[in-house]
Amino acid sequence: MAKLRILHNETCPICAREVGIYRRHAARAGVDMQVDGLAQAPEWGLAADRAAQSFHAELDGQRLEGMAAFRALWAQLPGWRWLAWCMGLPGVAWLADRLYRHAAAPALYALHRRRQRRTKTPVNPN
Repeated sequence: MAKLRILHNETCPICAREVGIYRRHAARAGVDMQVDGLAQAPEWGLAADRAAQSFHAELDGQRLEGMAAFRALWAQLPGWRWLAWCMGLPGVAWLADRLYRHAAAPALYALHRRRQRRTKTPVNPN
């Protein structure tokens, strides 16, 4: 059985919910999946801010990022393998990678930065 490890931004409500779904599917299927949050980013050789910019996976020692990481994860989960296959088709893979890298990931990272600014800004009670 493949050893799967993922690194995601657990402070992102969208990311946390999605990873929770993957975690439940992995547990039901007996897939060995370790989930790391931003605090473990240095173990991956990444700064937490850099880790928050994309989804990361490690499958049998091979590090992957972005759509390649999603495809590796989906390929391990019964019921999701069809999505890994579809997203791996040449034209689809190219388009999905560009959409993730240039639209989805930057948008989620911008929301992350916005949440960070809100929590660091003192609230004025007056």
